[in-house]
Amino acid sequence: MSELTLFLIRFAYLAVLWIFVLAALSVIRTDMFGARLPDSRAPRGARKQNKVAKAPRRRGAPTHVIVVEGANSGDRAELGDIPVLIGRGPDAAIRLDDDYVSTRHARIAASGDEWYVEDLGSTNGTYVGANRLTEPLSVTVGSQVRIGKTVLELRK
Repeated sequence: MSELTLFLIRFAYLAVLWIFVLAALSVIRTDMFGARLPDSRAPRGARKQNKVAKAPRRRGAPTHVIVVEGANSGDRAELGDIPVLIGRGPDAAIRLDDDYVSTRHARIAASGDEWYVEDLGSTNGTYVGANRLTEPLSVTVGSQVRIGKTVLELRK
């Protein structure tokens, strides 16, 4: 084998090794600090206008979400204009001490008069009843959301 071929093989091996190391560091950073999610909502000016013209919530709509099973049993978050983030991260409204929960695992948000739960690309998934979420799902009072070993319930 010529010197040039040997050099190119060594260089390719080192390049693949460094790509692997950088990918591993990226995964660690994402797990520690959370992934940056693109804001797919309307532009800022449009959001302010929608906030002003907002109609009152209808009767029977959930007002809060509470942890009913798991290590954080009893924790609760009020449902309002801002989406409720659920996960292990410091920016989560409901922080769960569960090894099966991602840093930014799921969110509960309003759209019009309905509430939706959405999985944020977690590894272990988000379940409503026995169904794993693949897209945002409408939830009502009494709906139970399972994240890891934790069960949350929407209440009035």
